[in-house]
Amino acid sequence: MLYVVATPIGNLEDISARALRILSEVELIAAEDTRHTLGLLTHFGIKKPLVSYYEHNKLSRGPELLTKLEAGADIALVSDAGLPGICDPGYELIKSCVDAGIEVTVVPGPCACVTALVLSGLPTDGFVFEGFIGTDNKRRRAFFERLRKEPRTTVCYEAPHRILKTLAELEKLFADAGEPDRRVAILRELTKTHEEALRGTATELIARFETEPPRGEFVLCIAGADDTAGTAPGGPADEAVARAFYEELIARGAAPKAALKDTMEKYGLTRNDAYRIVKVTGGHS
Repeated sequence: MLYVVATPIGNLEDISARALRILSEVELIAAEDTRHTLGLLTHFGIKKPLVSYYEHNKLSRGPELLTKLEAGADIALVSDAGLPGICDPGYELIKSCVDAGIEVTVVPGPCACVTALVLSGLPTDGFVFEGFIGTDNKRRRAFFERLRKEPRTTVCYEAPHRILKTLAELEKLFADAGEPDRRVAILRELTKTHEEALRGTATELIARFETEPPRGEFVLCIAGADDTAGTAPGGPADEAVARAFYEELIARGAAPKAALKDTMEKYGLTRNDAYRIVKVTGGHS
């Protein structure tokens, strides 16, 4: 059986009695970083064989683990912190076991995403987890485009050296959408000695980091879009207003494609919404 075991995200006291028992009983532990996990096991007096399983060896190590599991071995899968399978290659191993008919069970415990969401003070009845925003420009543009109209709380991970850039992009996005007061929470160093929860607007949080450079591990929680934000530039637009704007651009001699693009940007419309509005006018081909 594969045991997916959650480990502390900071405070070692957060490990469960069940997790300690499973780690003591399995034949093998597959760890994201064997040195890190060895420290955890040593702290609790557990001695077990360790093998690495991480992003850059998952293609070779995954089949090896699968072979052992098929032969009847009990293996524990752990990440450096939190619940394996969340933003790490544990997902691939879990899926391989499911596909092969190998039994999988989860030993639940700490998870930075859920911990941050609860601590943020933002609505928790519905949320979206985006993982790491990353550095790829195309991926980041898609993330912010989804965020523009997402009504649920969004949770994501961000590196300390990129947090100011992300806050600046959020500040612009919210201003363009007519929601400059949209709330953001930054949860830093969760469960550790210097845990900190920062809450406010993107502008307020940027000011907070002007006097103290961002350090540590960050989780970002962003309030959902306000459906009643009105028709400020970039915000949810009344269709009649957006249509009038598009028609005015056409009347001034703008090309249909350029007018469509400007209307989408001004009122935060998706391409499908924009085409539907333009179709009513009969102004785009």
